[in-house]
Amino acid sequence: MVLGIDEAGRGCLVGSLFVAGVVCSEKTALEFLSMGLKDSKKLSPKKRFFLEDKIKTHGEVGFFVVKKSASEIDSLGLGACLKLAIQEILENNRSLANKIKIDGNTAFGLNKRYPNIQTIIKDDETIAQIAMASVLAKAAKDREMLELHALFKEYGWDKNCGYG
Repeated sequence: MVLGIDEAGRGCLVGSLFVAGVVCSEKTALEFLSMGLKDSKKLSPKKRFFLEDKIKTHGEVGFFVVKKSASEIDSLGLGACLKLAIQEILENNRSLANKIKIDGNTAFGLNKRYPNIQTIIKDDETIAQIAMASVLAKAAKDREMLELHALFKEYGWDKNCGYG
């Protein structure tokens, strides 16, 4: 079983950072690829929310989503928030996985405690579990930005998702 981890909201001007972890077998991962799974940024919002629902309701998928608020990011820093979120996901899902794959170029030193971590840039394009985590994180971020847009329509957060 592979645990894939990805984030959404890194580099945003507004809102929270969401980090998700998804663990499942290769067989289940192939099932999601056949549904059109790919990097969440390459999916329409409709397809993202469809896949989010399928991931969350599939009996053979474990998942965990962590939200770090703008105030946490401001006080702790983005790197610390990412590390804490990844650590929380690992503590909740690692017993299910024999491989841990993180999209990006750093494990924030967590590979000392979890030696089976592998980091690869653009993994959300090649590893289904990371693409699934990407979908969960991005759908959560999109939902937050739609809620903020309802309060502050003048910023167009329903379209730019807080990236400006």
